[in-house]
Order: sequence, then structure tokens, then C-alpha cells
Amino acid sequence: MQSHGRSHPTATTESDTPRDVAAAGGSSASTGERTIDFGKYGPVLDATLAYARRHDYVGPDYGDGLSSQLVQSLPFENRVLNLVVQETVKRTPVDVRPLFRVECKRNYKGAALFAMANLNYHDLARRSDAVSPACDPLGEADRLADWLADERITDYSGFCGGHRHPIQHLHTKGVPSDPDIVSTAYAVRAFLQAARHDEATSEYADLARTAVDFLVEDLNYRNVDEGAKIDYHMNHPEDSYTINAAAVGAAMLVDLYEFFGDDECRERATKILDHIAAAQTDVGGWPYRLPASASHLSMDSHHNGFVIEAFQRYRDAIDAGRYADTLSTALEFYREELFELDGAPNFDEGNAYPRDIHASTQGMLVFTREGELEFAERILRWVLANLRVEGEEGRFYYRQYRHHTKRVTLMRWCQGWMAYALSEFMLASDAAARGMNRTALVDDRESADGKR
Repeated sequence: MQSHGRSHPTATTESDTPRDVAAAGGSSASTGERTIDFGKYGPVLDATLAYARRHDYVGPDYGDGLSSQLVQSLPFENRVLNLVVQETVKRTPVDVRPLFRVECKRNYKGAALFAMANLNYHDLARRSDAVSPACDPLGEADRLADWLADERITDYSGFCGGHRHPIQHLHTKGVPSDPDIVSTAYAVRAFLQAARHDEATSEYADLARTAVDFLVEDLNYRNVDEGAKIDYHMNHPEDSYTINAAAVGAAMLVDLYEFFGDDECRERATKILDHIAAAQTDVGGWPYRLPASASHLSMDSHHNGFVIEAFQRYRDAIDAGRYADTLSTALEFYREELFELDGAPNFDEGNAYPRDIHASTQGMLVFTREGELEFAERILRWVLANLRVEGEEGRFYYRQYRHHTKRVTLMRWCQGWMAYALSEFMLASDAAARGMNRTALVDDRESADGKR
């Protein structure tokens, strides 16, 4: 495999002890002697969540340009104008949202990320006296879960959610009433995590379970020669297929199988992942869409991270062997081609820039789940050194370009992903120091507050 002149060490965890593979098929974090430095990272997590609370989880978002009050006041609709405004707001070196009077909103997926980060924060505080929340994280998580339930999109076959601003695609326009599988899947994960913490919130899990009907009926689950496919959202073009969105949908089915034991979820997840595994390129990654010629992205970092995480979740919850070769090759590509030795994320297999905070946080999640905590921490250190706002411990910038940094803080893209990834990394690091594998960590979470 070509590595563009980069040299990486063999990926290991903090000790040379092989990862313990749980009986259910999951891998555990290494039980190295290093313990997580709560004094170093705890204040960062606290400040990241505090920033979000101060803004009530509302802020600028990726692709929110069509929430411009100027555009919405026009008496006509024009696809080209929509694309120009949307991409100008997204791509200019400085934040022009005030100029276009873009209305900031609470992002649906972002709310799910913050809910899970707050639940993790509660677990961290319970496990360590060194973590002292400045708020009630369980209360914050419940408030966000209630909001996710209230703001779901109705009139579909089951639970679903979506972006809360219009999005102009090349051929169609998405509107806030259009649900998508990615927003839905992260809300489902947040609901299930909330239900594990408190039996009183079991209605969240019951609501999440109906998302299967949305995936099957409304997103056109269909069998194909290599397995099965689903659509990304309601207006997806028929001549292409979005790989990472399907992977996120499969991961949602795995989450529901793990919680409810529903074999139909397991079977559908397997078929979707069978198709994705068959589409893996020779180098180990996936383009954004199939066919690759229909994609505006190559094998970019954070979307490949979504795909890898779906295979990891399947391995950890269902079967360690089915996609072992697929996952091994994908992780090698991801580690060698999409990250630098110092933890800096590359944009895709051929371009280092822009270095995106979402690529970093998704990398932290993938390597944390893989038990490669040293590499996850290396990525974290790069973010803190390069994308943290000077003088504000818990606020982060969006992207670093070769000659400038995009100095805008996107609430979901920057703050939500950072809070969630950092909290997952801290929990796993603490568990590794205690000699707990992933299965034991999940059991510990579920038993702490009188769960199921």
C-alpha cells in the first residue's frame, strides 16, 4: 500500500499485551499501566460541555447557509443561487453567517451527541473523584433526549429525525421535514444509552425501536446480489448510493439488536454490511458514493471512519469473524493513509488539507473502540494543539488549511463531536487502567444507576 512517504509505527496499545477478545466477539481496550490524566483532560471536557450549555446547544452548523433570512425572504426559488449561498457560507475563510443573517439552530444529530457526552460525563464523575461536573449531566441528557423525542419528524413509518435547515443538493433540495438515516441513527443511540441509565426513560428505547420501520419502509431497504441497500434520505438520487450512510444505518440495527435481541435487526444489518464489504476498494477504503464517479468526495477520513465503526460495532455485538479481513484492511488504510504520525488527520487518501476536527474526533472514536488508546490520545493532542481556540479551553475551530485556519465554531461539527469523542476516550482509558474490557465497561454502566 502506498503511504505518500509517511511512516507509521505498528499500531499497538499502551502495553504489548494482545487485546482481549470478549466471548461475544468484542475487543477490549489494552490494560496498560498508564491511567487517564483526568487533571489534563477532565477540564477540557467540562469546558466543552459548558460552552454548549451556555449557548443552549444552539450554534452555526455545517451546510446551514440556506437558513439565511435574506435567501428565505426572496420571492423566488433558484437552485444555482441556493448552491452559491450555501457553499459561500460553508467555504469562505471567515464566518459570513452574520452577513447573510443565517439563523442558528440546534442540530438534531448534535443534540444526540451532547446527550451521550453528558451521560458519559455522569459515568466519569461516578468513577473518579477527580471529575466534578459543574452541572447535572443526567438532567442535561434527559432534557436533550426529551427534545429529540419532541422534535422528531412525524408522518413516516417509524421514528426518524433530520437536519433542521434546508440543504440544496445538486439535483434536489432537502427541507427540514425530510428525515435521514444518519440523524436518526445517532438519536437512536442516544435513546438507548439513556434507557440503560434509567428505567424511567424506557419509553425512549421503545420509540427508538420503531426506527427499524423507517429504515425498512421509508428508506427503501431492498435485497441486492451482494446483500442489501438502503437510501440515505428521502430525496437521494437513484443513480448513486451513499456508502457511509448505509453503514450508519447498519450500526443502528446492531445497536437495536444489542438492546432488544431482535434477530431481524441482526439479519438486516448483516445484509447491509455484506454489500458494503463487497464494495471495499483494493486499498481498503471506500469512496463516499457508488459509483465513485458520482461522488464529490474520494475516500475521505471521517466518512471512512463511520464505515469502520459500523464493522467494529458488528464485531463487538454479533460476530468477530464475519468481517475480520474487511476490518483489518480498512483499519490499516485508515491508520496509514488518513492520519499522520503525530495524529494529524488527512482529508483523504491523496490530500492532507483541510485537516478537519470531525476527522479527528471520528478517529478518536475508532481507535478508542479498537483499544489503540495511545493513538487516540495522539489525535487528541493534535486537536488541542492546533484547533483549540486560544484562551478558551473548551471551544474548537472547524478546519485547518495549509495557510490558514477556518476560525468558526460549529456547534455540532466541533463541540458535539469533541465532547462525545473525548468522553468515550476518557471512559475507555479509565476502564483499561482498571483492567476492564469493553463488555465489562458496558455492564458497569448498566448496573450503576439501577438499569435494566
